[in-house]
Amino acid sequence: MAGSFYSDGPRKRVRTLVRWGLSAVLSGCLVLGVMSARAALQFDVFPGYDGIVPEATWIPIMCEIKNDGPAFNGVIELTAGNFNQGQVQKVQVELPTGTLKRVLIPVFANTRGFNTSWDVRLLDERGKLRAEQIGLRPNKNLASRTPLVGALARTPSGAPVIRAINPQNPDLQPTSARLQSSIFPDNSLVLEGLNALYLNSERASELKDNQVGALYAWLNSGGHLIIAIEQINDITASAWLKNLMPCEVKEIQRVPRHYELQGWLNSATWSTNIHSSTEQIPIQPYGPVRSGQRRNMPQVPAYRAEQPSNPTGTSPEKPFSNLPDDFGFEASELQVAVGTMRDGRSVVSAGDTPLIVTATRGLGRITVLMFSPEREPFRSWKNAPTFWAKLTEVPGDWYISSDFNQQGGRSSDGIFGAMLDSKQVHKLPIEWLLLLLIIYLVVIGPLDQYWLKRINRPMLTWITFPCYVVLFSLLIYFIGYKLRAGESEWNELHLVDVLLNGERAELRGKTYASIYSPSNQKYLLAGPQKVATFRGEFAGSWEGGASGEKATVWQNGDSFRAEIFVPVWTSQLFVSDWWQPATPPLSVNIVPKPEGWEVKVENLTEQKLTSAQIVIEDYIVSLGDLPPRQIKTFPISRGPDKLLRDFLARYNEVFQNAVQNRQKAFGESGRIGDLPNSTVAASFVSQMGRRDNYMYKFIAPPGLDLSTAVQRGNAVLFAWAGDYSPTKSMNQSPFRRSHRDTLWRLSVPIK
Repeated sequence: MAGSFYSDGPRKRVRTLVRWGLSAVLSGCLVLGVMSARAALQFDVFPGYDGIVPEATWIPIMCEIKNDGPAFNGVIELTAGNFNQGQVQKVQVELPTGTLKRVLIPVFANTRGFNTSWDVRLLDERGKLRAEQIGLRPNKNLASRTPLVGALARTPSGAPVIRAINPQNPDLQPTSARLQSSIFPDNSLVLEGLNALYLNSERASELKDNQVGALYAWLNSGGHLIIAIEQINDITASAWLKNLMPCEVKEIQRVPRHYELQGWLNSATWSTNIHSSTEQIPIQPYGPVRSGQRRNMPQVPAYRAEQPSNPTGTSPEKPFSNLPDDFGFEASELQVAVGTMRDGRSVVSAGDTPLIVTATRGLGRITVLMFSPEREPFRSWKNAPTFWAKLTEVPGDWYISSDFNQQGGRSSDGIFGAMLDSKQVHKLPIEWLLLLLIIYLVVIGPLDQYWLKRINRPMLTWITFPCYVVLFSLLIYFIGYKLRAGESEWNELHLVDVLLNGERAELRGKTYASIYSPSNQKYLLAGPQKVATFRGEFAGSWEGGASGEKATVWQNGDSFRAEIFVPVWTSQLFVSDWWQPATPPLSVNIVPKPEGWEVKVENLTEQKLTSAQIVIEDYIVSLGDLPPRQIKTFPISRGPDKLLRDFLARYNEVFQNAVQNRQKAFGESGRIGDLPNSTVAASFVSQMGRRDNYMYKFIAPPGLDLSTAVQRGNAVLFAWAGDYSPTKSMNQSPFRRSHRDTLWRLSVPIK
């Protein structure tokens, strides 16, 4: 064949072979170079809690970067996939040669199901893409309020297995997530997505100081830490765990009979943290049990009488009253740690040997399993999933009925948006909009035809019709200008929980900031607190989760700086969650009296506090004003006119209408007035909504609702500080108008 390799001369064939050889060598080098470059940089991303993402809460996204190639300064860029392109999060990271770095990015999970995905990219200082993880999706999504338990277990299969509830929807099933100590979050805000944390004592020594600090903060703000004792030296070798324990363990003993665990599951004692002043149903040993014989359960006192039972013979108070016995488990020896009590109390005891011990820690609690649930015989106990369901306090009625749906709802952010939206913005009533539309149709139709016919110039419609369009466009712009034009405005509201820690306090705050812009404008923000995060408004399940706010957020250590964009004539809401150490602003002492309580409140600030209120049991009582640096004593009595449910009922319809109208472009404005009382009502938002329609319930991020604190026997004091901020504002841009308010919230036990 002409021009073929075989038709060339010897010299040409040699040159051709050399060219082919060089091409092959260069191609091989290029491929090897690419492969070595890829091997030199490893970029892994771990979303959520072992791939589990609960709705409407901060979650960790952990980026693990291993660089064995040349050193470079990188930027991790995270964006939400699919329909949520509003916010971009960036983190700068230095990557010297031969380093392994783990970077935690706090992300607010505002969507669920097919909408949930993230794109994570690693760029160098020149903006060149070095690695990426595109379309990263969680392994499992959980609906809001679905219990999630984190697990630092001893073995891969040691994480708690929670009994499945009756509804078959997987988003509602309580579950556990196995965590690794190497990537355990060191940011307390991202731990708030966990309802409880199971910690095997053997893993305690693997946690670093910053991880322990985050765990302490989470526990103090209401977390539930469950510790299982594996060996005594696990406790003594870990100073932080030893100091946290409610008991002092000394040795391991064998307990031959422990049927009290089964009795606890059958009993009506549901919570492990019943207040010390509340009488508990004792779980007494009932003597030895022979195979095939059922024990007689203790009688339930009259004040704990069951609710009307359902066809299954169970009630929400005692959903597991018909559990089958496991006599093989009860006849096996259980290795139990024994010692002396400090401030704990026994929940379940085998005779005189405590099996479960609990104590309060701030707003949270610690529960100690004096045995290892990862060893036999507990590991094979057929009622172990039921045990974990009760210990982690999955609502009892979830095991009774299958015809309920806890999914979806409206966002509590809309409530605060309705409080803070600029009053400079007005909406056109729907009646006026319809009238304007009718006038427009009349003008371009019959009126235009009539007068052109009168002057006998029908062809002029080619001129008159564009003139009408221009005229009405100018009219619409003029109306919009009159309704929405104004000056730049910044309004912020701080909800601050005071978490006492000796003579000091930790402030856990939520800052809701509403920004009105008279033009298309970018604004600079920064978190001044020790730990802070930033997000846009959560729109709720039925609006797609994420709203349209655009922002670029740079993570600055555990805080942030951000650049946000606000379109012309709009008012947008942004939220910052934060932690900050401080001196206590308030002191409260509550003493029970025969007719009620005596409440002593001290205002430790230089600011006059107004509209003070206190919630005790089922009552809410107004205390009035609290002068600065003064102590006031209030006698409080019970009364039907002070019921909390009646107080909340007054705001339920107001909140529903405000959130609904706020999403509409026309009609009523949806504003909420009376901010002091409205913010107090929003602090119990889980008790609002229509029970017959879950779409009218509210979804609240963790930390907003205080219903659980009251249910566990604490009282909550609310005090309003008008035109005051407990911390430096995150606003870094000038505004013509600004306003700030603070609601202090202090939860204290009743002595």
